[in-house]
Amino acid sequence: MSRWKCGIEGCDARFENVENAIIHQTTEHERHECKVCGTIVPEGYFAIRHAFDEHTRAEFVRAYDADSSAVRIREDIKQAIEDVADLNRVVKTLRDEGAL
Repeated sequence: MSRWKCGIEGCDARFENVENAIIHQTTEHERHECKVCGTIVPEGYFAIRHAFDEHTRAEFVRAYDADSSAVRIREDIKQAIEDVADLNRVVKTLRDEGAL
């Protein structure tokens, strides 16, 4: 079984590597509007990264009516991806495809 799944609600896609999962999220799903600042970002990893790199945890909790468990889940996902992903390759691929 593939290790990485898309993770976006309603999508059962699975991938052998996290880079392909991120590329899929970016190219095959609708964009996400940040409820804190209104910025439009790709759904999935990039939306999580935006929320926690650009805003405080408190802003996220208020804007998304989230709790500490929701924050921890997303922080764990972000960390797990960043521990193994070649994000430079992801960005290069997405730019080459015109998706960024």
